[in-house]
Amino acid sequence: MTAVADTRPAAPERAGSRDLAGTGTLLRLALRRDRVMLPVWVLAIGLTGSSTLGRMKSAYETAADRAEVAHDMNHNGSMRSMLGVAFGDSYGALSAWRVGVFLAAFAGIMSVLLVIRHTREEEESGRQEALSAGMVGRRAGLTSGLLTMGIANAAVTLLITAGLAGEGGAGALALGLGVGLTGLAFGGVAAVAAQITENARLARGMATGAVGVAYMLRLLGDAAEDGSKGSGHVLVWLSPIGWAEYTRPFANERWWALLLPLAFAAVLLTVAYSLAGRRDIGAAFFPPRPGPAFADRSLQGAYGLAWRLQRGTLLGWCIGIAISAAGLGGVSSGADDIVGESEKNREVIERMGGTQNISDAFLAAMISILGVIVVIHSVGAVLRLRSEETDQRAEPLLANAVSRLRWAASHLVIAYLGPAVILFAGGLTAGLVYGAATDDLGGQLPRVLGAALSQVPAVWVVTSVVVFLFGLLPAYTMPLGWGVVGVVVALGWLGPALDAPQSVLDISPFGHLPKLPGESVSATPFVWLLLLSAVLTAAGLWGLRRRDMTN
Repeated sequence: MTAVADTRPAAPERAGSRDLAGTGTLLRLALRRDRVMLPVWVLAIGLTGSSTLGRMKSAYETAADRAEVAHDMNHNGSMRSMLGVAFGDSYGALSAWRVGVFLAAFAGIMSVLLVIRHTREEEESGRQEALSAGMVGRRAGLTSGLLTMGIANAAVTLLITAGLAGEGGAGALALGLGVGLTGLAFGGVAAVAAQITENARLARGMATGAVGVAYMLRLLGDAAEDGSKGSGHVLVWLSPIGWAEYTRPFANERWWALLLPLAFAAVLLTVAYSLAGRRDIGAAFFPPRPGPAFADRSLQGAYGLAWRLQRGTLLGWCIGIAISAAGLGGVSSGADDIVGESEKNREVIERMGGTQNISDAFLAAMISILGVIVVIHSVGAVLRLRSEETDQRAEPLLANAVSRLRWAASHLVIAYLGPAVILFAGGLTAGLVYGAATDDLGGQLPRVLGAALSQVPAVWVVTSVVVFLFGLLPAYTMPLGWGVVGVVVALGWLGPALDAPQSVLDISPFGHLPKLPGESVSATPFVWLLLLSAVLTAAGLWGLRRRDMTN
């Protein structure tokens, strides 16, 4: 009797298990690749809570001091926009108020970088396709990336909980879970972005943009309403970062609020897994449209090609920063009411924005935050060079009459001029809104615009550090480049809030800038920053000319 082959489709559970084949191996590989970057992120986020607690105890020694600072901060929209709402006056509640929203935002950024690194970047480099030729399922890469992200957020949750447990186990757990689940939620955003976009740069930009939008919603909502009284503002409830804040750690915790990021992540991860099973490896769910039959004349040169590749990202950043700066300009117009007779309030504002008048100090603090955020764009523009190299798109260009320096310069022009354009857009909208709110448009617009542009030299230094890495340490450009961004952002956002010494803040180039508008201006720090940027860039280009092109 002749045997007949069984052509029936495999059972769903068997197909699902094949889709996840090799997940454990890929997870071990991901953890090994991130053996330096991952502990740095986890420790930086997880230990900030306990460090803040110590500073709260030294700054506010009596119950009266704690009650006064909580009352004063909650009664001013400008302070609520910067640090969030203080739901209580215990040491634990004040620690959660001081750094809670920042930790949630950093957990989101960490999660985005991890998920994109182990999903879309792996596909873009071709490694995932090579692995899939073996015993690796089609969803194994996505699963291992999400597990890596989940392990990182679980470790952050445990460190925050352990560090603040002495002030109340329930409050410490609420803060830890709020931060960790926020990271999980944005990990879901990154997982979906990795499925629908065609490259890692675009996916990373979309997901980090979502973190920025969530932070701005929280900022504007807290500025408009004191969430410690009543249910809170609707804009904060629309933000995953706001969900972590409204969990109210150490102040009659709202445990049910933790269900929001959990449900949000579950929906996004379900969508990501569905999309991952419906597309080819390396392809986007929405494939790029075919171009015209004949290339535009601008694409005949390296500069035109680089502009074509990066113009969409630059436009998106200009629009996003302009909108955010307009909101910050409106919030800053009420900063004169912050201090009142509270010396503690004055100390907080001066630490963040300088010793000039309070209105200028608050505006300077907001502008410095914008400058730090723009670093993400400039570093991403430099790292596009590394992506072009590893994906072997640079070699065909260099095989023609295009030198390495010319190829690099085509992208670096955008990396250096792009931040100036973005900060000009932000300074313009912030100056217009702030000037209109203070009835002094002609006087305030040039001051605010100049303050925004003063951030450019510091952005250029960070950009040049990554150029240096690209030229001399190409294999480590991606992890070290984003590590530099993490350090700069952490010092810019958390340094003043933690009352870090100036010697620590000076690690960041932004620590050397005058706090504008308001402070006196000297050319010295700008000259030194520009010289340092030039030296680092020259060293990086020197290394690029002499090293082998890698993949």
